[in-house]
Amino acid sequence: MASKITVIGAGSVGATIAYTLSMEAFASEIVIIDINKDKVDGEAMDIVQGTAFRDPINVFSGDYADAKDSDIVIITSGVPRKPGQTRIELAQTNVNIIKDIAPKIAPVAPNAIYIVVANPVDVMTYAFLKVSGLEERQVIGSGTLLDTTRLRYGISNHFQIAQKNIHAYVFGEHGDSSFVPWSCASVAGVPMHEYTRIANSYGQNLDEFNEGLLEEYVHKSGGEIIKRKGATFYGVSMAVVNLCSMILAAYESMVTVSTMMHGEYGVEDVCTSCLTIVGPNGVKGKVEVKLTEEEVEKFRKSSDALKEVISQLEI
Repeated sequence: MASKITVIGAGSVGATIAYTLSMEAFASEIVIIDINKDKVDGEAMDIVQGTAFRDPINVFSGDYADAKDSDIVIITSGVPRKPGQTRIELAQTNVNIIKDIAPKIAPVAPNAIYIVVANPVDVMTYAFLKVSGLEERQVIGSGTLLDTTRLRYGISNHFQIAQKNIHAYVFGEHGDSSFVPWSCASVAGVPMHEYTRIANSYGQNLDEFNEGLLEEYVHKSGGEIIKRKGATFYGVSMAVVNLCSMILAAYESMVTVSTMMHGEYGVEDVCTSCLTIVGPNGVKGKVEVKLTEEEVEKFRKSSDALKEVISQLEI
């Protein structure tokens, strides 16, 4: 089913999301909104001129009124992270931007599913939910969706096996306090260390699987990309567009995104990532997979770190 999607913010992430969406059959209309009128006009023009190679699609720059009847609204507006800067340090500046956007967009597209991408995404998701007055099912932060894809890529690269066979997730904050619940990670249902033995029995000659190195890879990837090219936008754009496809699909999917917690793992009143059921009506619920006591403690510490930041902000 063709859908209308609005992207707020025409920076590197917003523009790349809009471009990636323009190649997807499920999008029939894309609205891009930004305070920089020349920039957003140019991005829309550049994208739409390449759509002659697909079925007809309407891509244009507009204002908040043009977001009416959107099925999905994606919020990317915010100051980008600088080299060496943590996501949390961005908090108050970007929360102020969210506080400006929410009352302008929510009344125009009251039935849309909202995807918050701007960093620090867990804090921004919490702020948008509180300020917008929308239902919790309608507000989803991209959370550790990208972290999880980075993890799966790293595991896939180690084992030289397709990522679709890997079931592993990153929980918690989209940031330094995130963690991998290895107790529920597997390759086609086989625990990582056991799969190493199986693969080597077929002559692969793999090194022993190192959980710490993979977690370090996940934690440092964003910073390394920023150090080399100044920003990250391809990976997160593909992750967000994939999330859009889940929201517009006939069936629900299970994904690590940031949503409001209500006592899962002893955590509440904070938006953070764990396995969440997402589909046509937004967030349906969470799947509280069994974690070890150590993993539960890591999850609570990550959530407490986010709560500490939130307590210091004006939302």
